[in-house]
Amino acid sequence: MPHSQHTEQHYIHRTGWLRAAVLGANDGIISVTSLVMGMAASGASTHTLLITCIAGLISGATSMAAGEYISVKSQSDIEEADLKFEARELERNPQLELKELTQIYIQRGLTAELAHEVAVQLTHKDALEAHARDEIGINEITAARPLQAAFSSALSFSLGALCPMLAILISPEQQLQLTVLITGIISLAVLGALSSYYAGTSLLKGSVRVTLWGILAMAFSSWIGSLFQVSPL
Repeated sequence: MPHSQHTEQHYIHRTGWLRAAVLGANDGIISVTSLVMGMAASGASTHTLLITCIAGLISGATSMAAGEYISVKSQSDIEEADLKFEARELERNPQLELKELTQIYIQRGLTAELAHEVAVQLTHKDALEAHARDEIGINEITAARPLQAAFSSALSFSLGALCPMLAILISPEQQLQLTVLITGIISLAVLGALSSYYAGTSLLKGSVRVTLWGILAMAFSSWIGSLFQVSPL
């Protein structure tokens, strides 16, 4: 009787792009909406708010991409340096490295004999991969990918920043501030639910968490903007 193949889809596979995407979208919604709310509270015109929104989108997306790339590239550089160091150690002291790998498997619960056999076989297959995974903690799933992180952040920030921009375009001038606020809150709630869905956690908790922090940020920006309210001539 043939055995059916058993496959599992774990959420950890989504770590790289999900973290960057959620961070970017959340920042795009909160920062640009807060910027617009602050400017609106100061009495700025609709045209000024639209230009401010566009400028915030462009500067924020490029800043997120650059910042995310630099941050993740630093992690990638550390991983590469560790791999080079480990490769040199494997070349200089192969027996000591084999003992080190054996000890790791013993600490994980294998008997000394089995741990040694596993270490020998994995070393024979690919010694550097075995040490990278089991000694250093580097594997294909969690490895740093700077370009992917930068692109995800820039794209998600832009999508997030489009929410207040659309609110400005469709809202009557008299209700602009309220429309931007409501749009921001709804956008944050949807983002929180989506991120929780892809992370495999509670949709309600994720939505509430993201929304509450966003409301606090927007309220603070609106209060600061009101301090600089333009008096009519």
